[in-house]
Amino acid sequence: MSPIPSRVELCPLTLADQDEFCSLVRASAELHSPWMRLPATAEAFQAWMRRFDDGTNRGFVIRVRETGEAAGTVNINSIIRGRYQGASIGYAAFAPSAGRGYMTEGLTLVLRHAFDELRLHRLEVNVQSANTASLALARRLGFSYEGMSPAYLYIDGAWRDHERWSITAPSPWTPDPSLPEV
Repeated sequence: MSPIPSRVELCPLTLADQDEFCSLVRASAELHSPWMRLPATAEAFQAWMRRFDDGTNRGFVIRVRETGEAAGTVNINSIIRGRYQGASIGYAAFAPSAGRGYMTEGLTLVLRHAFDELRLHRLEVNVQSANTASLALARRLGFSYEGMSPAYLYIDGAWRDHERWSITAPSPWTPDPSLPEV
């Protein structure tokens, strides 16, 4: 049985996305606060995009296939090779299309990309306990709760505790060539 086609597609985040991205971040300020801070100005966006230059972080836009509109964004952050073969992910819906299931579909594509194309073995997501929508999304995607990370990220003027959730690659999995054989 073939999988149900996704209503969204995963597109690399580029400098050409700046105006749309910043506009959607501003329109989503209430949705994102106090959980995260995304770049809302051209200057902040350009500075933020430099984090993707060396390949250890990857940025994507989740786009609705039918309209091309950006439904959300996701990053695969701090990719570590060697014996770890893992990374963390961060994600955010954009308010105009929130609540329609696009993020679930988009993050399903991200997991497939991370495990099949990047050949990562483990992904983590860290979420503040009161961010119930983000926690529900992690559960829907099959992430497992691992514990609490005190003072994990500096957000909204303070170090915030986060719940740590993870998922590992399904079997069979083809490791990245950087994985030591012994």
